[in-house]
Amino acid sequence: MSLTVFISPGACAMASHSALEEAGLDYEAKVIDLKKGEQKTPEYLAINPAGVTPALKTDQGVITQNAAILGWVARTHPDKTLAPVGDAFAMARFDAFNGWLGSSLHPAIGKVLFSRPPLEDEAKDQAVEQALAKYDLAEQQVEGDWVFGDTWTLADNYLSVFSRWARQAKLLDPNRYPKLNAHLDRVQARPAIQRMLKAEGLEPVAA
Repeated sequence: MSLTVFISPGACAMASHSALEEAGLDYEAKVIDLKKGEQKTPEYLAINPAGVTPALKTDQGVITQNAAILGWVARTHPDKTLAPVGDAFAMARFDAFNGWLGSSLHPAIGKVLFSRPPLEDEAKDQAVEQALAKYDLAEQQVEGDWVFGDTWTLADNYLSVFSRWARQAKLLDPNRYPKLNAHLDRVQARPAIQRMLKAEGLEPVAA
């Protein structure tokens, strides 16, 4: 199987990039420089018309959206135990959580960090408050060492993307988010995550 993942270092595509590492797959990673606008080139729009990363090119075609890519990697490699693929209810919870990350937490923190022009004053304060409310929900979701209790899944890697962003922005208060901080540290210690970060030219974010 030929796989090519389109990423931008430090962006949400880290979730899909790390999934391929967790599965131990052979793949090619191609960097799309968002700051240079490479996501809007005709060449990339032919791959993903939405003009965002990630995108995963497979022998069957292209898959976009982290939640879909994580589900595909897990379901096509059940022996890797990346998600509870043998349990329909547990997989529904896995898919639902990943969908929430992409549709709710990501836009909320993205507004704070990536609005152009940058938000200021009351607008920024409101955006931060709204984002932190989403992190409150994420804090409640972590059921044990991992999102779904004692068993790690690819959902943990996806959540860690946004915990990483919040920690970088000094928004992941250890007193308010003890579980998210401990969770991020556990995820960053995973060998697959360390390989992904090294490939993207990044380092773990310390507390």
